[in-house]
Amino acid sequence: MIEPDRRSCVPDAAALRGLPREPGRPSGLWLGPTAGAELEAAHECLAERLDLVVCGSLAEARARYDGPTAARGPAYVFLAADRPGRWSLDTAVAAVRRWPLAVIVGVATSLGEGRRRSGPAVPGIETVAWHELPGRLECWLAESARGLAGAAAVPATARREERLLESLAAVAGLSRSGPAGPVAIAGGHGADVDGLADLLTAAGRQVAGTTRGRPPLDTEAPLLVWDAVTIEPADLAWLRMLAANRAGLGVVLLDSFPRGDTTRAALRAGAAAVLGRPLTLETLAGTLLRLDQPGGTPGTTGLGARPGRR
Repeated sequence: MIEPDRRSCVPDAAALRGLPREPGRPSGLWLGPTAGAELEAAHECLAERLDLVVCGSLAEARARYDGPTAARGPAYVFLAADRPGRWSLDTAVAAVRRWPLAVIVGVATSLGEGRRRSGPAVPGIETVAWHELPGRLECWLAESARGLAGAAAVPATARREERLLESLAAVAGLSRSGPAGPVAIAGGHGADVDGLADLLTAAGRQVAGTTRGRPPLDTEAPLLVWDAVTIEPADLAWLRMLAANRAGLGVVLLDSFPRGDTTRAALRAGAAAVLGRPLTLETLAGTLLRLDQPGGTPGTTGLGARPGRR
């Protein structure tokens, strides 16, 4: 049986930067690269919500944080992968032993999307797509604020079905925590629109109206989920007109296979977040929760980018 290493772990990122730690911000450790549009977007999101430390490898993290000045360990550890095979099982086991109380997840770019959908890239470590991470993290933080371990603390040995059931319970709890704004829906296929309505209802949201095809430019709801299926240049042009006509509208755009370049283009055109299809309830609920927050839109997008940095 492997015994966890229970020594003091990672100091707060703010302390490492010589800055005062902001109360209430949990600590996080990012292991791996940050280069590329996709990992950069995910990293920006985490840095806004966590006191985040970035290290290129587990060895670097150990060398940087071990010692007499080390503080408590991180609440979250992210294994960022820019390609399949970036992390091995040995590395994951070592990370679990080093920070046994942390939530450890993999972050996959579009290069690893197919492998992620087939199963975890590293056994026992849940892999989250880069575009799903902001919404998932928001749910985890909301559960933690309520004093619950929640879906993020599901054991590494849990099956996908168990993780899904736990996330359903978590979102149901969030929907009872307070009123949430109405959400409009637009999309091209009837079954997809109906499915989105069911997801929003399960997340405790009121569906303000549904539109087949592109959304109307006079959409009145504060939030809009637009299932574009595949983001085309004509969709981006329509999105720019929509953003100009409805300043402050939070648009969550759905794409079958989000990539860094198309996502950045959509954010520049006025989207608040870009999510992939198929869409999970936890990802959608967390993304909308993020956009509900003061300054969540249009100042901060679902991927953590700010105007002028997209």
